Amino acid sequence: MNSYVNMGVGAFLGTVFVLMSVSIASEGVFHSEAPEKEGFAIIAEESASEAGAGGAEEAEVDIKPLLAGADATAGAAVFKKCASCHTIDKGGANKVGPNLFGVVERPIASHEGFSYSAGMKTFAEANKTWSYDHLSFFIEAPKKHVPGTAMGFAGVKKPDERANLIAYLREQADSPVALPEATASATPAAEGDAAKPAAEGDAAKPAVEGEAAKPAAEGDTAKPAAEGEKPAAEGTAPAN
Repeated sequence: MNSYVNMGVGAFLGTVFVLMSVSIASEGVFHSEAPEKEGFAIIAEESASEAGAGGAEEAEVDIKPLLAGADATAGAAVFKKCASCHTIDKGGANKVGPNLFGVVERPIASHEGFSYSAGMKTFAEANKTWSYDHLSFFIEAPKKHVPGTAMGFAGVKKPDERANLIAYLREQADSPVALPEATASATPAAEGDAAKPAAEGDAAKPAVEGEAAKPAAEGDTAKPAAEGEKPAAEGTAPAN
């Protein structure tokens, strides 16, 4: 019995010895040292969109000129993006966000019964009402325009869609706020008039109106002597 045990233990130890020897030999054959200096480093190029995200910020668009031609009906379709968090009907309930009836020029963070975030309350201290500009910037990028807001909406990036949406929001009120005045274009002359070198209806004239330039009095021609007279007496020669 003892002989079988000794044989088993010997076989096990022999196997372990062989495996360790193979492992050590393999390490010596296939081991490679790390190079002192890298040949080259592979760096992935930054995509255009990623480069733009980390670069200069885009200029904010002035929404007021776009409101004159905005389509409130199209804005109602854009509002579907907001309907999961806001109601728009008069007396509508607050949801994740406050009811938006009459929101244009409404005092910021003022809707009754809604608990505003600390970020929105801080924003309201410096900015009194939801002007057209504030609405446009906030709808475009809520967290950028109002840091700390709880609104998680990604934003409406296209200016024409924002203009349509704001036109729709404007109409949802008892008395819609007046649209901002369009910037008047500069004109070189008075309205409806073309530039004129002289007084209206007049042409440049070298003489009195209605008359042509004359070398002498009207109806007269140059005469060498009085009418009906002769230059000298008949048969006489001119005096010395």
